[in-house]
Amino acid sequence: MILDPPEVTQVAQNSSVSFRQLPQVITSNVRVVHCQNQETDMGTILLTRLQTLFEFHPFLRALFFFFFCMSLRNLGLLRWKWQPTPVFLPGKSHGRSSLNMLEQLLIHQPEDPIPFMIDHLQRDNDYVPKIVILGPPASGKTTIAMWLAKHLSTNLLSVEGLIAKEYSPLAADARMHYQKFKMVPNMLLIRLMQERLKEEDCIRRGWILDGIPETREQALTIQTLGISPRHVIVLSAPDTVLIERNLGKRIDPQTGEIYHTTFDWPPELEIQNRLMVPAGISEGETARKLLEYHRNIVRILPSYPKILKVISADQPCVDVFYQALTYVQTSHRSNAPFTPRVLLCGPVGSGKSLQAALLAQKYGLINVCCGQLLKEAVADKSKYGDLIQPFFEKEIAVPDNIIMKVLKQRLDQQDCVERGWVLHGFPRDLDQAHTMDSLGYKPNRVFFLNVPFDSVIERLSLRRTDPVTGERYHLMYKPPPTMEVQARLLQNPKDSEEQIKLKMDLFYRNSAELEQFYRDAITLNGDQDPYTVFEYIESGIINLLPKKVP
Repeated sequence: MILDPPEVTQVAQNSSVSFRQLPQVITSNVRVVHCQNQETDMGTILLTRLQTLFEFHPFLRALFFFFFCMSLRNLGLLRWKWQPTPVFLPGKSHGRSSLNMLEQLLIHQPEDPIPFMIDHLQRDNDYVPKIVILGPPASGKTTIAMWLAKHLSTNLLSVEGLIAKEYSPLAADARMHYQKFKMVPNMLLIRLMQERLKEEDCIRRGWILDGIPETREQALTIQTLGISPRHVIVLSAPDTVLIERNLGKRIDPQTGEIYHTTFDWPPELEIQNRLMVPAGISEGETARKLLEYHRNIVRILPSYPKILKVISADQPCVDVFYQALTYVQTSHRSNAPFTPRVLLCGPVGSGKSLQAALLAQKYGLINVCCGQLLKEAVADKSKYGDLIQPFFEKEIAVPDNIIMKVLKQRLDQQDCVERGWVLHGFPRDLDQAHTMDSLGYKPNRVFFLNVPFDSVIERLSLRRTDPVTGERYHLMYKPPPTMEVQARLLQNPKDSEEQIKLKMDLFYRNSAELEQFYRDAITLNGDQDPYTVFEYIESGIINLLPKKVP
């Protein structure tokens, strides 16, 4: 059965069936539904009889109608002619749209719910940004909010922007109050915000609230009105850092851009000349504002328990921005059971082992390193170990069928089945990927870590081992403590530049076919801070990102 949203109102009319007769109607019509190439009666018959089933309460009728439609759709018996297109988070199903519709029904409880639901679907805004950014003075929240708004093509709402709005009686009242008392009353601010959020651009492109709510009372009132963000970001930094940072703040009166005398001074002389010292940035005033912020923020945070992320602002602004961007581009995990089966692919030295260890530590996944499994099988003198031993001694590749038996034995263990796994070191070519897939070991998240040759050489060729203590060093990142230790360090022959080049050539020779096989794989730049790479991988596990991440 295929329905167009305007038809929903029509099919919800006319009925003479009682609630007790409903199962009988379903049973008598269910076979007709599965006939191919036939638009059947079952859904239509039931939908046309909903109105009188709940005639005594339109809202309950709408809820029943909503759940009934969702059940039919999940069973494959119903689909809409018109589909909302996500514009914010790529790769999503429309399940989120259904949840948002139900959420709005419960909040607004409209007297005539069917047109309300149709209007909600036609708005096509279930995936637009709805973000709150909070933080103390000088934490950079306005800068991050402006960058996010530009990157996501959404609307930035701040107290200053709301009260500066033209042709609004509410904004005029707010300006007069602000000029007298240097603050805007809670209810007036919220009415201003409500007025702005009803405008078409906010409905279509979403919004970012910069520094709103300021108090717990504002947060609760906003929630009561049904204004619910999907992501809340709180910036944090030591007060001493914030006070020092605030003293160097400068503002461009023409553009509103914020600069800093030390960290972000504009190169253009014209901009430099027109910069102004903003009011209220002295050490005493900043300390007073920080005290007020700390008093309020601890009461605001409990209002957003499951959508909150705290980001350290005591780092370069670009790093803060990318962490914030990664977070707002993820969708929060539902309570539905989900067992991650993660595959990490990449050349030698790309950081697969470190990322696997971080994932295993944070999410309790089983870290499955294929090479380590083979070594353990030999060390344990298992039946597979006896088969692997000769290949190790001759330093030749272990056959795929033996590797697959060892891998199968590990992935079939109860902890992998229950907790999920993160696999690296296998498959390395298309044949191995086909073998793994044919045996039913299909990863639901695949990541390719790309690292330039020069970076891999730097990472691996400078590794050394102390033969006396067994301690590992890196001549650049972890140099030996003394010249005596450095003099006795040894390099593993596998870390020579020639061996590294051979392994990288082998990987990239097969990587194109592997990427083609794993079509939904995410390709990441592995040549950056490992914890930044982990942020991208983590967001990809929670919710798939675009295939290419800058």
